[in-house]
Amino acid sequence: MKIAAVPASPSDPGVSAPAAFEALSTAGRLARHGLRGLLALQAIRAALRLGFAATAAMAAGRLVMDAAVDPWLIAAALALLAAACFAGFAADSVQASAENAVSTRLRTLAGERLSEMPARQLQSLSIGSLVVSMQRHPESIAALQVGHRAATAMMAAGPLLSALALCFVSWQAAVLVICLTPVMVLFFALIGNAIRRRADAQERAFGRLAGQFADRIRTLPTILANHAMAGEETKLARRLEAYADKTMSVLRIAFANAGIIDFFASLSIALLAVFLGLGHLKLATIPGFSGLELWQSLFILMIAPEYFAPFRRFSEQYHAKAEGQAAAAALDRLLDAEPVAAKTLPALDRLRLTLPAHGLIAIVGPSGSGKSTLLRRLAGLESGAMPTPETHPLATGEIAWVSTDAYVPEGSLAEAISWNAGAVDRNRLEDVASAIGLLDDALLPGGLDARLDKGGANLSGGQRLRIAVARALLCGRAVLADEPTAKLDRNTAEAVRRMLVEISTTRLVVVATHDRDLSAAADTIVDLAQGDTVEVAA
Repeated sequence: MKIAAVPASPSDPGVSAPAAFEALSTAGRLARHGLRGLLALQAIRAALRLGFAATAAMAAGRLVMDAAVDPWLIAAALALLAAACFAGFAADSVQASAENAVSTRLRTLAGERLSEMPARQLQSLSIGSLVVSMQRHPESIAALQVGHRAATAMMAAGPLLSALALCFVSWQAAVLVICLTPVMVLFFALIGNAIRRRADAQERAFGRLAGQFADRIRTLPTILANHAMAGEETKLARRLEAYADKTMSVLRIAFANAGIIDFFASLSIALLAVFLGLGHLKLATIPGFSGLELWQSLFILMIAPEYFAPFRRFSEQYHAKAEGQAAAAALDRLLDAEPVAAKTLPALDRLRLTLPAHGLIAIVGPSGSGKSTLLRRLAGLESGAMPTPETHPLATGEIAWVSTDAYVPEGSLAEAISWNAGAVDRNRLEDVASAIGLLDDALLPGGLDARLDKGGANLSGGQRLRIAVARALLCGRAVLADEPTAKLDRNTAEAVRRMLVEISTTRLVVVATHDRDLSAAADTIVDLAQGDTVEVAA
């Protein structure tokens, strides 16, 4: 094995950091087309409902006053009502479709962002936060940028249309309902900060719950082996209760908000009804409310709820704003996290290795010296000064990776061992599995037919590692192993050593290890604690 000192390659000044993800602005651009269609349909629905109110009020007023009612008036009222219902159904469908399209595309873009992250940075992310961000946050952001924005726009346009309609009958009635608008706007402003704080707390509580749950699923075999299920259930129950409390806190404010809107709407309608009743009974002369025909009074009473309907809809969507903003902030924090800086390892960056076609190479050194980093660079999983030329046994990318995070497919133990290794005789599988101690494992009953959950969720780290070693023996590729004997009992560790040595007789095997027995069996030892020194094993 040869090692030469070469200057570390300088960083390219032309390479810039990736732009910020900005989930809100990205979702806003994605929502533009659907939002325009939604607003058009909601405006049409509002106009049709006003038309229905006018025709229905005229027809009802004539019926009460025993006047003749033209058939076209009833037909027009029914047609306008049906058209308004159809427009409302179409608007709801467009909103659902637009939110789904935005959330799907946003999730795809977030996935692409994650795929571009360096392996070191991706591994540093919390699994719980990652699950929440990819599953929940795109929907919350889409609801904010489609549903809430449409409700905000209609809160301005809807009441304006209703007020204009009222002005044709009584501008005083329009002024009365308009005077209550600033009170509601002030109330929205007052509760805004409170519901935003509670939504942030809810999102953090759910992230902690998801993180703890994901961690317990990953370590479930260890928990079962140590009979710690009851304690873990108690911890998860406490986290679940905390999340439920935060959720109810948000819902309480949302319900209170809707109740206040209904109160002001009911108050305004009651005032209108009193003023109009006094005018019709000739008990008081109130400008704008006296001397009106019955259909005009009915029209005012039917339009007043339409004036407040956009405010009620906005109040229903108000918590969506807080949840969407909290989700966008959380997603941005996840995708724009500062890159995890690799430790400065000048000795590692100066290494220039010439790898043999076969043999066992042990990378040793204290924790933090760069053993795993060197292994990831050899595998192409991490950028940095490559310690190998392009023409070496690993250049083709055909390697077998052995570690506690090796991939395990869902299915039987036999399928996991033979995965990506081509057709393998069952007798050969039994020999390899037995040699590595998988058939004697009490936590894997059933031999080669033992069932493995998706992603190997029911496996311990040691079981996963032994499956990876057995697979490496069968696949015929060069092997990179990260701490292959760590966390194994003495007999199993010895079986892993024997198998790696066996593989190295025909292929290249590079291991990063603290195991002195394994490094003693190596053909070459790369000691990162000695700078540029390489100790060649006897």
